[in-house]
This record gives sequence, structure tokens and C-alpha cells, in this order.
Amino acid sequence: MTFAKSKKYLKKIVESSVYDVADITPLSPAGHLSKETKNNIFLKREDLQPIFSFKLRGAYNKISHLKKLGKVERVITASAGNHAQGVAYSAKKLRLKASIVMPVTTPSIKVSAVKNLGAQVILVGDTYDEAYEHAIKLSKKPNYAFVHPYDDPDVIAGQGTIGKEILDQAGKDLDAVFVPVGGGGLLAGIGAYIKNLRPDVKIIGVEPEEAAGLYEAIKANRRVTLKQVGLFVDGVAVKQVGKVTFPIINEWVDEVVTVSVDEICAAIEDIFHETRTISEPAGALSLAGLKKLTKSKGWKNKNLVAINSGANLNFDRLSHIVERVQLGEKKEVLLSVCILEEKGSFRQFCKDLGKRMITEFNYRIDDEKEANIFVACRINEGIKEKSRFIKDLRKKGYSPKDLSDNEMAKLHVKHMVGGRAPKNIISYGEKVFRIEFPERPGALMDFLNLLGDKWNITLFHYRNQGSAYGRVLVGFQANPKETEKLTKHLVKTGFPFWNESKNSAYLSFLE
Repeated sequence: MTFAKSKKYLKKIVESSVYDVADITPLSPAGHLSKETKNNIFLKREDLQPIFSFKLRGAYNKISHLKKLGKVERVITASAGNHAQGVAYSAKKLRLKASIVMPVTTPSIKVSAVKNLGAQVILVGDTYDEAYEHAIKLSKKPNYAFVHPYDDPDVIAGQGTIGKEILDQAGKDLDAVFVPVGGGGLLAGIGAYIKNLRPDVKIIGVEPEEAAGLYEAIKANRRVTLKQVGLFVDGVAVKQVGKVTFPIINEWVDEVVTVSVDEICAAIEDIFHETRTISEPAGALSLAGLKKLTKSKGWKNKNLVAINSGANLNFDRLSHIVERVQLGEKKEVLLSVCILEEKGSFRQFCKDLGKRMITEFNYRIDDEKEANIFVACRINEGIKEKSRFIKDLRKKGYSPKDLSDNEMAKLHVKHMVGGRAPKNIISYGEKVFRIEFPERPGALMDFLNLLGDKWNITLFHYRNQGSAYGRVLVGFQANPKETEKLTKHLVKTGFPFWNESKNSAYLSFLE
């Protein structure tokens, strides 16, 4: 008989002392998502805890038990994230010393957050594993104790109090709970509590595709160690599910769903629209899984809970998240399209795109006969609309290549399209201008119509950055004698512009 079967975890969860520091967080209805998915969706707001993460619950429950046992002067852990703050906060509350071993690569904002809570920070190694090994060595000292981030019964019980709150708040109207998974402490705790009292409620774990240790373990029916894990969802970037947590999860959890980075980014945006708060990637993980599973299974009128596990986002991640949101929602298509290199073909192609919102447009002349264009367009109806769009371009004589799921294209190529102009263009003359125009659907086409076909466009870069103005870098084939005429023509468009032909960046990389 396992620990879980004996219902000892149920008792441990009920007796947990987490509320000395943790809050009972709300179960907030997600109205927009509920309407969109035709289900009743709720967010368990663990991002509202004092350290903006659920990790406080397990850390405090463990450390308070150690304090009751006595003979503990200092608690030790290894963490580069939320668990570190949970241990530091709990130790301060219980008047114990704390040492947090963190990789040297840990962002300074997280190091500062832990120091501000009164803990000693020890920077060791480049990876979590190196930091962990050092922390274990330190914990061997007399009156020192190691606090594991997930693989400990007291930590699991502390996290399990979330399951108790969900049942208290949702009542009988509950069909499934979606839980983010790293080492498995949160999933084990919630699963053990809810399944003991409500076996009819589905417990579903959610992992990133690039760190799917639990998914692989269940498939193999044993714990497996991943060779490597992606670090975008750093809160769950664990190579192996816990030794203590795995048997509990294997017994109580109904299903494990994996989601892509794009799907996680889309879920971060969803949470922002619902709550006006920005979740960290691990915090939005369970909602991404909920959206994916409800769609694949065709669920309707279900009462579903997703754990928003934290909001400790590294600010430098925001640009990447914004970049991937539309792709995650299948509301953007990336295409490579070849057009004839002749006057008017560029504008005609933009006309053939129709009234779609263009989010990115990259072009650099490199051949006298043909030109390759990288274009991104907003779509509203997902895959069906993308299919219609591509078919329509083919009917008009183009041969578009769909790059929407091409990681190399998304991460690198879209930012590298360009290069230097051919020698014949440079010898004749090229003038480059930076131009701004009011951002709205169809504005880019209106801009091109005002430019006309008098000058051959040799370079074009446009990117929708969500601001009030669209910003374009455009090159024209124009010799010195034509410069004045070209400038006067740009004045007539009415748009603000700047001549960048002497810009050092242009001279270094584009001329």
C-alpha cells in the first residue's frame, strides 16, 4: 500500500501550517476564455501569494516542521527561482538562517529578491545540477537541513493545500483541474487531495514539450532522465520527475498534456486579458494545456480550473513572448513568396495580400529577375483561414511557402532577411529612408499607393510593433541626380521621413 493509498497525505494536507504565511487565493472566473471555449474556466490565482508563487506553501510547511523538531539553525536549498524566495521568506518568518545556492547564471533580479528576504546567496556552477550538488554538501553540516523544491512529503502536503481550497471554492461543480508539472510536487499534492475526496474530478498535468519528463516517465512506466530541457519555462525545467512524487502522480493523475512555447505565450496573453497581470511561462502552463485539451476533446459546458502558479517573470522575456503569441493562437501566418523583379510587382503583391493586417514584411533585392519576400500576416480563423489564404495566392500565380511552424524561420531567418544590395544597384545609386505612417488595417497598402511605381524599391522592412505608427525602412534605386525629385515626392506623401543613406548601420550592413 502506497503512502497516498493510506490517505496519510490527506491528513498531512489538512494539518499543514501554510496559512501562517500563505493566503487563500481566489478562484477567479475567466469570462472571455469561458465564452471562447464554451466552458466555465477558472484561474486559481497563486500569483497573488506574498512571493507571487505557490512555492511558499511547500517551503513553509517543510521548514515549520523542521523548526518544531528543533536542532535546526540553517536551512539550505538550491534554486534559481520561486522556491528560493519561498525558502528565504519562510526562514525569515520562522527566525531561522537560510542559504540559497544559485547558479552563477541566475539573473540579478532573482539574486536581489532572495537577498532582500534576508537569505545568504551562494553562487556556484553554471547549472542547477551543480548548484544542487553544492547545496547537498552544505546541508551535511550539524544543525543544517536541506529543503527540497518538490521531492519531500511535507513540501508535497504544503502544495496540496491548493487542492483543498479548490474543492472548497468550486463545490460540486468541478470537472477537471489542470496543473503545471516540473518535479511534480504541486501535481502530487493536488492530485492526492482531490482524488481521495472527489475521484470523479480529472487531474491533468501539463508540461512544456521541451521539458516533458513526466510524459516520458508515464510512457516508460518508470522515471526517466531527459538529456536536456528547454529553459524558456524555467520554473519547470527539470530533467527528471521526483522519486517521491512519481508514484503519487502515477496513481492519481488522469492525463499529461504537453504544449509548445507558442501555446504558452498565447496563454500568458490570455491571463493578461483576464486579470491584467503578466504570468511567468510556468504560471501560464496549465492554461495552455487546458485550451489545447478542450479543443482536441471537444469539451463543452465543463467546469475547469487552471493553476496560475506564479508571476515572477524575467522582464527580458517579454519581447519573446509578444513575438510568439499570435503564432501560438494560430492567428499569424509566416510566408516566403517569390515575385518578379520588375516595377510595380512589389505593390501588386501587397495588393494581392488583400486587407489583411501585415505584421512583418522583409525584402531585399538580390536578383535582376526574381525577389524573395518574407511576409507575416494576421489571420482570425486559424488554420482554415491560412489554408484559404495560401490557395488564393496560388490562384494569383504565386508559390508561397508556409514557414509558420518553422522554428529556424521564426527564431532567426525573419530577423536576417536582407543583406547588401547587388553591385549594379550600388553603382547606379541607392537611397534609404525611414518613414512613419499611422498604423491601421490597410495602411501599408495606402502607403505604397502614395509611393507609386516611379522608383524601383530595392529594400523594404516593416514590422508591426503594436504602436500608433507603422515604421518602414525602404530603399529606392536612385542616382544622385534623382535624389531631389525623390525627396520632393516623399514630402508629398505627407508622412514623416528621414534620409538614412549615410547611417553607419546602413553603410556597414546593407549597402
